[in-house]
Amino acid sequence: MDIDLATLAYLAGSSANDAILRQLHEIGHEGVRVSHGYVIQHLIEGAPTVSELGELLGVTQQAASKQLLELERLGYVARVPDRVDSRIRRAQLTGRGRRLVDDSRRFRRQLDARVGGDEAKRALIRLLDATGGSGNVLRRRVAPSD
Repeated sequence: MDIDLATLAYLAGSSANDAILRQLHEIGHEGVRVSHGYVIQHLIEGAPTVSELGELLGVTQQAASKQLLELERLGYVARVPDRVDSRIRRAQLTGRGRRLVDDSRRFRRQLDARVGGDEAKRALIRLLDATGGSGNVLRRRVAPSD
């Protein structure tokens, strides 16, 4: 294939995400989209408010609220009262949401193993470093794309 690196990286990443989504859908995680992963990453170790989540994602409070509503309807997220101020609602993963994270991580590890993940990861990390994207990834400041 005679495709430039940036396009190839994008196409490969999109194809990998599509394959993982198909696997997730096959085992009962219907309705999950790639953009949900950007939200879920901020719920793994925390329970932000809608406005905090919007800030973390770099989107409006309305956009963050829409994503949370979708994830609530799918059973992956619940909004619960803050422990200190019950007027404040925080988003947290449900048991189903934690299973989604575990299943997704398992499928990603399997894909890594199938394609020689270490070598491929080193090349993509070099690409991120060369284009200034590493810092955003490390700070989980990568914006949803769909």
